[in-house]
Amino acid sequence: MIALGSDHAGFPLKEEIKKHLDEAGVQYLDVGCYSEERFDYAKSAQKACDLVVKGECDKVILCCGTGVGISMAANKVKGIRAACCSDYFSAKYTRAHNDANCLCMGARVIGAGLACELVDVFLNTEFEGGRHQTRIDQIADIENGKTVY
Repeated sequence: MIALGSDHAGFPLKEEIKKHLDEAGVQYLDVGCYSEERFDYAKSAQKACDLVVKGECDKVILCCGTGVGISMAANKVKGIRAACCSDYFSAKYTRAHNDANCLCMGARVIGAGLACELVDVFLNTEFEGGRHQTRIDQIADIENGKTVY
């Protein structure tokens, strides 16, 4: 199950992503927002990310105007590794090397076609583990207040 969220600027892109996920048979839970009326991205970011932290969803896809603000909010949720991506390579390797569990995109930066391609590669790329796990562990250590240097 994928958690979806957006602010008002990201709402139209989120709706396109939902259509794409429906066509692919991927289940999702849309936590809002539900229109283009002003809505703060931090609310949907936290709500969607909490579903992953609680184990109710596997990954998160979030959209705002640039993807940056909503990714900053998502990364404040303990256990979330959010990446703002607008190209194929970044979306693929944030999964393969960083084990990102949250993809953030900007509706004012990329179109629906590219966004759906990024969703596909993000959802279908496995974490490689190995030497990359050390870095994921260091990120978790920082998150828990430990010094890693």
